[in-house]
Amino acid sequence: MKLSQKWIEKIYAGWLAKIIGIRLGAPVEGWTHEEIKDIYGDKEGYLVDYKRFAADDDSNGPIFFLRALEDCRKPAEEMTAEDVAEALLNYAPFEHGFFWWGGYGCSTEHTAYLNLRSGIPAPASGSIRQNGKMTAEQIGGQIFIDTWGLVTPGQPDLAAKLAAKAASVTHDGDGIHGGMFVAACISYAFVEQDIEKILEKGLSYLPGDCRYASVVREVMEFYREHPENWEDCCQYIHEHHGYDRYPGICHIIPNTAVMILSLLYGQGDFSKTLQICNRCGWDTDCNVGNVATIMGVRGGLEAIDDHWRRPVNDFLACSSVVGSLNHQDIPYGACYIVKLAWKTAGEELPEPWKTIIEERIHSCHFEFPGSTHAMEVRRDGRNDGRLPMEYELRNTDREAHTGMRSLYVTAKPLKTGQRVCVYQRCYIRPADLHDNRYDPAFSPLVYPGDILHGSALLPEGAGSCQARLYARSARTGKMYLGEPIRLEEKQWVSLEYRIPAAEGELLDEAGFAFELLPDHPASDIFRIFVDDFYAESSPDYSVDFANENMEMWTNLHCEVSQFTRLKGHSYLEDQKLQLSCGDFGEVYTGRYDWKNYRAVFEITPMAGKEHYACVRVQGGTRAYFAGLEDNELVILKNTRQGLHKLGGVPFPWEEGEKYLLTVTANDNRISVSCGSLTVEVLDLDQPYLQGAVGLAVRNGSHMSCRKIGIRML
Repeated sequence: MKLSQKWIEKIYAGWLAKIIGIRLGAPVEGWTHEEIKDIYGDKEGYLVDYKRFAADDDSNGPIFFLRALEDCRKPAEEMTAEDVAEALLNYAPFEHGFFWWGGYGCSTEHTAYLNLRSGIPAPASGSIRQNGKMTAEQIGGQIFIDTWGLVTPGQPDLAAKLAAKAASVTHDGDGIHGGMFVAACISYAFVEQDIEKILEKGLSYLPGDCRYASVVREVMEFYREHPENWEDCCQYIHEHHGYDRYPGICHIIPNTAVMILSLLYGQGDFSKTLQICNRCGWDTDCNVGNVATIMGVRGGLEAIDDHWRRPVNDFLACSSVVGSLNHQDIPYGACYIVKLAWKTAGEELPEPWKTIIEERIHSCHFEFPGSTHAMEVRRDGRNDGRLPMEYELRNTDREAHTGMRSLYVTAKPLKTGQRVCVYQRCYIRPADLHDNRYDPAFSPLVYPGDILHGSALLPEGAGSCQARLYARSARTGKMYLGEPIRLEEKQWVSLEYRIPAAEGELLDEAGFAFELLPDHPASDIFRIFVDDFYAESSPDYSVDFANENMEMWTNLHCEVSQFTRLKGHSYLEDQKLQLSCGDFGEVYTGRYDWKNYRAVFEITPMAGKEHYACVRVQGGTRAYFAGLEDNELVILKNTRQGLHKLGGVPFPWEEGEKYLLTVTANDNRISVSCGSLTVEVLDLDQPYLQGAVGLAVRNGSHMSCRKIGIRML
């Protein structure tokens, strides 16, 4: 099937809707229908006014498991359950973040993860034979599956096939059936509007006698006989398919029943469908998230009212082990899905999407109608006691630097001498999120040395101002400012600014700084169009642990600032990062997409025999380790199968001594130097060509690190 360009927007609508559904359902997750009705009644819209919505398991799973499709380097049809299992091990931290709760034998995903870590391969890792029917048939088989439908638009056969493989890593039986059903419904919603036909298409991939298909048909039949009142159907489901009738904490069957209820009684209306699903209770964020994806694809962006979109502001927090992937905007996720969808179909992307996705996937391009890329506005300058600034972000097709759309920004009140900053946050701290469920941690998106790009247009009659690009220090608030350029009305101006190299710096904002000039008219309303904002990676900076701090995300989750942790004990002491382990410990920072660079690590082995600097880190199973091991200077490759030695030379290092390790990653050539010794290897077996940096210890070792310096080659 040839893919339609209009499906690009529908993919964004589906992914956006998923996040909306999770946000709507989160405050009442686990509540009964009666509890929700008693507390909230018929309240419309979001139940809680979240500041920035926290990381959530329902969005972590779909966006990171999908990366198996790219990481496995195979055609989609050849992807296996083991490929998805590697994505789980690679992107999920060990027993924190992502989706951890309940323990072995209680949480299905936790159980499967520990099975995989213990050497039980997929799909045995999620099987009934291994884990029992109760554990294998909890709800996770369908709540993490949406992206397999989004990545196969109009191809429900392929969607069901891929979803079955993905769900089998952690689930079995009706757990897999739910994944196949939801993915097929999402895929078919690209080409079909009729809700019952979409449901029938999903059912066509399931065994006719399975319990999952039976409950779907049962709810459909109840609706045909009693189409007037959804609460009657809800009562029927609670009586015949309540939690008391199914084992475990969150079984898939009761929640599937209320999903089908809402899709039918919602009668094709996006808002009504989501509200009904949420009011039914039980696993609300999961159920509403799945239903919203189907409805978002079916109806497109025009079906999603602005009151759902505005509070989200295209922002998405995640809690994988890769910190630079934990702060996403929703257009990035949509573009990543689009890239894989067109690759899977063997088709070339149309412009401007080809350029955006292949060259600037993290850019603020505003080509999706209504998108804001999580941009914000603030006012700097003289405080004259006036009212707090009000601002409006509006996606528009009135003007565009490239493509068809841009972002129109208005702000008031403003006076000459004040500065308007239109920016993206490039680092998130605990206080920036409404709450810290699922233990997120972040690495910056922008670094000293990076080159900022952006374009701005001053509308006719908007006065006079100058523009520059900037980045802000998270530690001091210092503004790194590019050279100002005076804007002329109705003329797009392209701006560029290389952030200066810096030692021990951490940046938390990057964007446009607009300054009102003395000849600005008396009006206190500021207006501007912006487009094509992005950072070109060229890091030239250091991490100085004397400047870092411990970030308290929850009482049980504390991380070193700008680092994420796979496993082990990491903390700050004596102005150094300390990393120790019983079995293994790893921490990471930097961009996941850095390519060729040199990193210098100032480390001290404190105890044990295995101390490593990490480069090209792509997660918990994909990186190069270079460092000290059993009286050698070595280079190792980390894979799903474990560490493999690529090269080494004798080196009688000693505990308590400081060592400078210089590690260079240049295409498939990796080298490490320490003093006069150098080890260099060529990786000819599917080399890792991009990734972050980090530190690792093994087998009871403890190391300290004073500083890490990174510079692009």
